[in-house]
Amino acid sequence: MPDLVLGISAFYHDSAAALVADGTPVAAAQEERFSRRRHDPSFPARAVEYCLDEAGVDLEDVAAIAYYEDPALKFRRVLDSYLRAAPFGFASFADGLPVWLARKRRADRVVADELAGLGRGRVPEVRVLRHHRSHAASAFLPSPYESAAVLCVDGVGEWATTSLWHGRGGSLTNLAELRFPHSLGLLYSAFTYYCGFKVDSGEYKLMGLAPYGRPRYADVIREKLIDVRPDGSFRLNMRYFAFLRGQRMTGPAFDRLFGGPRRTPEGPLTQREFDLAASVQQVTEEVMIALARTARERTGERRLCLAGGVALNCVANGKLIEEGIFDEVWVQPAAGDAGGALGAALDVARERGAPRAHLGGGQDAMSGSLLGPAHDDEEIAAYLDGLGVPYTRLDPDALADRVAKELASGRIVGWFQGRAEFGPRALGARSILGDPRDPRMRSAMNLKIKFRESFRPFAPAVLDEDARDYFDLRQESPYMLVVGQVAGRQRLQARDTGATGLDLLKVARSTIPAVTHVDSSARVQTVSAHRNAPFHRLLTAFRAETGCPVLVNTSFNVRGEPIVNSPQDAYTCFMRTDIDLLALGGFLLDKSEQPPWREQGDWRTEIPLD
Repeated sequence: MPDLVLGISAFYHDSAAALVADGTPVAAAQEERFSRRRHDPSFPARAVEYCLDEAGVDLEDVAAIAYYEDPALKFRRVLDSYLRAAPFGFASFADGLPVWLARKRRADRVVADELAGLGRGRVPEVRVLRHHRSHAASAFLPSPYESAAVLCVDGVGEWATTSLWHGRGGSLTNLAELRFPHSLGLLYSAFTYYCGFKVDSGEYKLMGLAPYGRPRYADVIREKLIDVRPDGSFRLNMRYFAFLRGQRMTGPAFDRLFGGPRRTPEGPLTQREFDLAASVQQVTEEVMIALARTARERTGERRLCLAGGVALNCVANGKLIEEGIFDEVWVQPAAGDAGGALGAALDVARERGAPRAHLGGGQDAMSGSLLGPAHDDEEIAAYLDGLGVPYTRLDPDALADRVAKELASGRIVGWFQGRAEFGPRALGARSILGDPRDPRMRSAMNLKIKFRESFRPFAPAVLDEDARDYFDLRQESPYMLVVGQVAGRQRLQARDTGATGLDLLKVARSTIPAVTHVDSSARVQTVSAHRNAPFHRLLTAFRAETGCPVLVNTSFNVRGEPIVNSPQDAYTCFMRTDIDLLALGGFLLDKSEQPPWREQGDWRTEIPLD
């Protein structure tokens, strides 16, 4: 029996479970995929059950439980913050204190109790780690590097908001950290809030909005909001922020600084929001690059690992890589709090003597981040036959060839194959796919499939061997966490129309317009056969059909909903939207052949906006 460690993150957002066997990740999933509640913070009971079932074990077979942060230390920080803000924020304090006293202050005990309630045998010891150590372990231990500098940047854990580590062999040494309330993640979230998006959810929208604007507020941010030192350390001017006082991120001084109150959520976007997004994005990139320079100087390493919520800012990642500070950069695909469950399990496994067995093979230990549930064709057939719906069953090569032809004809395909992805990105296992050459594809997917804002860009998936013919990349990007420019040979001579704001969407920029953002950038996923054979097979078939090795790849869900997790989720999303075909395992379903879809009520009212 391998030495098993179960990692858990819970009670804030993106709860998850991860199982590690002899130091190797074997299963990991977010609770939201099972509960269908986006960013679900509850105890990840179903994710735990999945991890145990995937390995064919019970809790009594697990050597230790690893919880991703120290709840007692976090409680002390919360109390300290309320005391510093007193008498302001009392309502928020009074509202939140009962939850802290009841559950969060001793989250490790709650975890033990919840696990016992699953009835899966004796609950082993629950080990508590620091939040940023869990992030650092998730970044370094599964990376392909024997040694590396490690940067963790997020909102806040217990106290740390930014930390620098040195990873060598199986050890991690903390070299420096910045502490709450001085947080790059919270600075970015403040602008997310001010621009009318949800905190801890809409930051990627702000990143996507930035290319529509000019960074005309960047100097104001540097002068008034954040004091950045040459080494990348910084302090926020708390006069302009309200997160110490309650649920709001910004206060009246912030409103005055930027010319009025925050944008109303779902209200019209103006040039101010475009320019605010561009400005805070530029400052964020500058800080990350300065921190990376310090990491290189302090460690002497040529490779960098990243984790924490800010590591999901793929534009900043791309700019950092372009600087050439490090020879290689590896980003944990589940860089946010969900990945903390995996990092905690890996760190405890390392303490127990587990090796980093993947080293020497040139690959990371994440298995393409395909660590979630799979559904075999027998299970899928039973579900479809139970519905009584028509389908065609195809072998893998025939499926890829047929789907490639359908995509080339302009049809949109839901693609559900193999194990689900762990982390926020769909990487060709639970994806909606389209032809990137079609200039109408972006609006069709945004408005008729995803039901989301028109400004949101789509990502390209490209065969690894053809990536540099289409994108300017210094390294591979298997987890869709690096933005690069579309290669010059694919660009079109854009006519200067004087367009601004959302009118920039109307300007053709490349041979793959559906995945080219308004600044000619793209959030690239490079696809190799060893990470995801079915998706690589499809891209190869599409290249044979069209000469183009690129597909539009977006997550298989609608706005506000988690990525689909089961055949039932996939079929429901397929029927609710204008997706034309569904490739569900070895089965292909055509929308035009399906019986009428009926359900009680309007499903859109049941899914909260993101």
